[in-house]
Amino acid sequence: MKDLMPGVRKPLTFAEKVKRNRTLILMCVPAIAFFIAFHYLPLPGLYVAFVKYNYAKGIFGSKFVGLDNFKFLFTSGRLWALTRNTVAYNFAFLMLDNIVAVFMAILINEIRRHWFKKITQTIMLLPYFISAVLVGLLVYNIFNYEYGFLNGLLKLMDMEPWAPYQEPKAWPFLIVLIQLWQVTGYNTIIYFATIMGIDSETIEAAQIDGVNAFQRIRYIELPSLKPTFVILILFALGGIVKGNFGLFYNIIGRNSLLYSTTDIIETYVYRATMTDFNFSTASAVGFYQSVIGFAIVMIVNKIIKSIEPDYSLF
Repeated sequence: MKDLMPGVRKPLTFAEKVKRNRTLILMCVPAIAFFIAFHYLPLPGLYVAFVKYNYAKGIFGSKFVGLDNFKFLFTSGRLWALTRNTVAYNFAFLMLDNIVAVFMAILINEIRRHWFKKITQTIMLLPYFISAVLVGLLVYNIFNYEYGFLNGLLKLMDMEPWAPYQEPKAWPFLIVLIQLWQVTGYNTIIYFATIMGIDSETIEAAQIDGVNAFQRIRYIELPSLKPTFVILILFALGGIVKGNFGLFYNIIGRNSLLYSTTDIIETYVYRATMTDFNFSTASAVGFYQSVIGFAIVMIVNKIIKSIEPDYSLF
């Protein structure tokens, strides 16, 4: 075999690439192990959705029933309403969470006092670590009709008390606000880190040219945040059919008066399966959600790839 031309490097073998990038590979090992353990190894468990699960016989020993478990959703008459509520809430969360986070990240970046900036980030991040149970307790103590904090203030001002737990139309707005309060701080950090990664020389050159704060935000910071925004949207779209069970169940509970606007797939399946412990039905619902989410990601990714190929996932 002829030698390579002078100046042309010999391609690295797989072993040489591993040796050269061993530090990065080692850093990725925990993430790889996590996905293998919790996402790939459980894949055979999808078979539960197609059997009548028997505890004594196990997954693969149970009777195969085909698509019978999926009839639970389609014959219940509530599939469309449940899917509509789940997708509508997740779409509102998806868009508002990211838009508000971008806005807050830009505002925090404009703060000039370093200590105040740190305090602001810490205070905004705290709600993210509050469990859904405590969030439900806080919401109940605020909106309770008899002794809630809100009605206490209304009574002090000689105003009529409000009964939100009897008004289904009020909860889409309240749940979206509660979600924003809880996750905005975490999402803000992601976008703030992106802003911090902008080349300082670009900022300095713009300032020398006389660019004001609004022009800097519009022409430098927002375009820099666009790739992060698109990628986060794409990742979140995969779970747009999967509702936040903890949030909805702990806030709404078993209040049937609110189900028309607050019932999502997870809460409905939970109530149904807890009566007969039918894990096959629950698995069928999870499979249905995964297929719909996968289809949405593929479609949106293809659309983005046709518009901005650099921003697509693959």
